[in-house]
Amino acid sequence: MKLGIVGLPNVGKSTLFNSLTKAGAESANYPFCTIDPNIGVVAVPDERLTKLGNMYQSKKVTPAVIEFVDIAGLVKGASKGEGLGNQFLANIREVDAIVHVVRCFEDSNIVHVDGSIDPVRDIETINLELIFSDLEILERRLAKTAKSARMDKEAAKELPILEKIKAHLENGKLAKSLQFDDEDEETFVKSLNLLTYKPVIFAANVSEDHLADDGASNPFVGKVREYAKEYDCEVFVICAQIEQEIAELDDEEKAMFLEDLGLKESGLEKLIKASYKLLGLISYLTAGEDETRAWTIKVGTKAPQAAGKIHTDFERGFIKAEVVNYQDLLDLGSLAAAKEKGLVGIEGKEYVVKDGDVILFRFNV
Repeated sequence: MKLGIVGLPNVGKSTLFNSLTKAGAESANYPFCTIDPNIGVVAVPDERLTKLGNMYQSKKVTPAVIEFVDIAGLVKGASKGEGLGNQFLANIREVDAIVHVVRCFEDSNIVHVDGSIDPVRDIETINLELIFSDLEILERRLAKTAKSARMDKEAAKELPILEKIKAHLENGKLAKSLQFDDEDEETFVKSLNLLTYKPVIFAANVSEDHLADDGASNPFVGKVREYAKEYDCEVFVICAQIEQEIAELDDEEKAMFLEDLGLKESGLEKLIKASYKLLGLISYLTAGEDETRAWTIKVGTKAPQAAGKIHTDFERGFIKAEVVNYQDLLDLGSLAAAKEKGLVGIEGKEYVVKDGDVILFRFNV
């Protein structure tokens, strides 16, 4: 999974990126300190893996990973070359979802690029830049498609869809709010990699005081939540400054620190939950002496396709899958004990994999 982090300058974007990835992107109280798109790969925290790894005494424990791409703070006019934003928009075209960091804290020491705190205005500023960037892509695609539409049936079919999206964007609307006539049209729009078609998670960056109640007492967070509900986005509340402090601690210290703050989980864990929910993802597990590993798949994935995540041969030569629930396996202490209790299922090609399934695939190529 790949997530792109966007936001106006000085909203806590790079501080958040640093804390999530410990990658050390330069962070300072002025716009454009992130000159290059920073990329960090983060392991998805999953205590099931640790427990299974211990049970199997695995030589290696491999978590699922998320790649974060942090780009320069965007400003009004970024798509037209203002600031440094536009050259980096291309870097987030390939991401699965956009994490939009929104400032929901007052601090006279940290300047706001527009002079005041207004999260909805900030969101709309960024959205407008994403719309302009998409229009630029569309216009180039339209010119090319219009040329070949006379001779090419496929191009002739694409032309009205491209025109429909362009008109929608020109009205200041995001591509994802467009209604499609059929599945083919939707598939085509997905293939365009438009920024305004991507799912969005808002990271409401609050001060430490508003963290324990998950931003309930923060009116700015309330506005972000209202906006997100209208546009079918996820929201999670974070204090980027606290996340940076947490990032320096080991697991035991981290747990104590979170407890002192009255928190059950870190911002990274909140973000991962929101991402998995928004993108419809789950993890299944494989376990053994050599390696215990988590594999990320879409909700509704059937056993052969899940096997294909490990290796294409597994999907091609799929015979069956031995499946046991993670908790059952852990409670009973071994696969043999789970088999004795009749808790290991022998599943075929139509089996839909569930979150937390521990699977052994049988295949023959």
